[in-house]
Amino acid sequence: MSTALFVQTLVTLLVIFDPLAAIPVFLTLTRHEDAAGRRRIARVSVLVAAGIVTVFAILGNRLLDTLGISLQALQVAGGALLALIALDLLKADCARDRAKAESGAVAYVPLGTPLLAGPGAIAATMLYMEKADGVPALLAVGLAMVAALLLTWLTLRFSSLIGRVLKDNGLNLVTRVMGLLAAAMAVQLVAGALQHWVLWGVA
Repeated sequence: MSTALFVQTLVTLLVIFDPLAAIPVFLTLTRHEDAAGRRRIARVSVLVAAGIVTVFAILGNRLLDTLGISLQALQVAGGALLALIALDLLKADCARDRAKAESGAVAYVPLGTPLLAGPGAIAATMLYMEKADGVPALLAVGLAMVAALLLTWLTLRFSSLIGRVLKDNGLNLVTRVMGLLAAAMAVQLVAGALQHWVLWGVA
């Protein structure tokens, strides 16, 4: 298994999912639920996100071929989306934090999507599946997806406890650190695509 690809995919997905930044949103949208209700919503929202990213992980490459989109074009698009996410995180003013919902369907929208499985997560999943060459690499990406979703579920599952421990200042600090990582990854994605185009020419 490609350890480097596993770590890269895991960190990227965790930065995009950003479960710690989702804690205030999760607690707000589930404020009328009891502990059992919050656990159920956390489970369903992560399952929804898992379903969405899995579909694009399986069918994404075929979709790229059908539309005639190159891996490098996807890298630039993913980098741009990641850069927007990074700006929101660094400002600690995520668009996701402005999501409003009052119905019992919050596990699907906005938590499952677009809070977790938004355009950034979909683009990143397709990108790493496209980059995976061989069974070990595919296994690394798959396990990273599972690990990222599991950590996201655990964060939401224990969001009340984590929120009390970190408090607002702690959550803001972690959010900004994740934003810095997201910005660096965005630059790396775009730089990789540009390097390929310079060396091999634009197809």
